[in-house]
Amino acid sequence: MDFIKELLEFIKTRKKYWLIPLILILLFFGVLIVMTSGSAIAPFIYTIF
Repeated sequence: MDFIKELLEFIKTRKKYWLIPLILILLFFGVLIVMTSGSAIAPFIYTIF
C-alpha cells in the first residue's frame, strides 16, 4: 500500500495528471488477462498483444 500512496503523492505534487489514465488502462489490461487466463476467450485476448 505504500507504493500506491507514494505514486498518488508523486502525481499530486508533480502535477502529472496525465499518468492517471495510463495507469488505469494498464490496470484494466492486467485484470483482463488475469480474469480470462483460464477461459476460452484467452486465445483471442492474447492475439491483441
